[in-house]
Amino acid sequence: MRRQPSRAAPRRRRTFGWWTPGATVRTTDEDAGCDDPGVTHSPAAARPADPADDPLVTRLRAAGCVFAEEEAALLRAAAADDARLADLTARRVAGEPLETVLGWVAFAGRRVAVGPGVFVPRRRTELLARTGVGLARDAGAAPVVVELCCGVAAVATVVAQDVPGARVLAADLDPVAVRWAATNLGARGEAVAGDLYDALPARLRGHVDVLVANAPYVPTHAVATMPVESRAHEPRATVDGGADGLDVQRRLLAGVAAWVRPGGHVAVETGERQAQATAAAFPVGWAVHVLRDDDVDATVVAGRRPT
Repeated sequence: MRRQPSRAAPRRRRTFGWWTPGATVRTTDEDAGCDDPGVTHSPAAARPADPADDPLVTRLRAAGCVFAEEEAALLRAAAADDARLADLTARRVAGEPLETVLGWVAFAGRRVAVGPGVFVPRRRTELLARTGVGLARDAGAAPVVVELCCGVAAVATVVAQDVPGARVLAADLDPVAVRWAATNLGARGEAVAGDLYDALPARLRGHVDVLVANAPYVPTHAVATMPVESRAHEPRATVDGGADGLDVQRRLLAGVAAWVRPGGHVAVETGERQAQATAAAFPVGWAVHVLRDDDVDATVVAGRRPT
């Protein structure tokens, strides 16, 4: 689970997924550091020279959008005409996450397609993506890489793009998310629907080189504390991990030995305070270690199956 960025003071720059306004983005939580996305403005509602005179900025700010100027620029760039801009603005003012209004989230230096009703990838999952890429590169030619609980397959997409020859499959229980995953992977991978390992073809049993997962890990009692954008617009199943947040992780790790080859790797995103419990859920005898990136408030537990 990746929580929405927290709202900061108006003078700070908002990040949208992995991208801060003013960042370089390859097409395909807070304070990312990147440079000019090359946002071009459509003919829709030209931006006034003075933001104080901009009715779009004023409307967004009144709706509670702290980063109204950046959001106005992005909405204008996404709109082909004034009618489209009005539609996008109405959706944003109603509280829909900016990323699903735009149709993309900036993730690991590229745009990943998203839409209404799916979990929006968070910046902290950069650590899981980096870990997956590194493990896949070390696995030799044509590694088999699986992402479970994939959502829109942001991590699988990064691996497929950054590890030439990787055979990538992404799976999720939600068919809506799987459709977006297929869009993001394109011809570089396959997206399938199903509950954890039930989704995987039998041919992969015992042959997976790298398995990555961002299973939901928010404790049930803490879901109510999440930002309203998540609670109102993302499926609860994508964040609610049960009493201690680790129900899905335990199911996933209980079955992993049947699918990951000897010497293969598993990497699971989790919460910093949950890391030791996640590590304890790995099969006995696996070499397990915790990875931490304080810059993006990310924790990953990685394990290697004995040879």
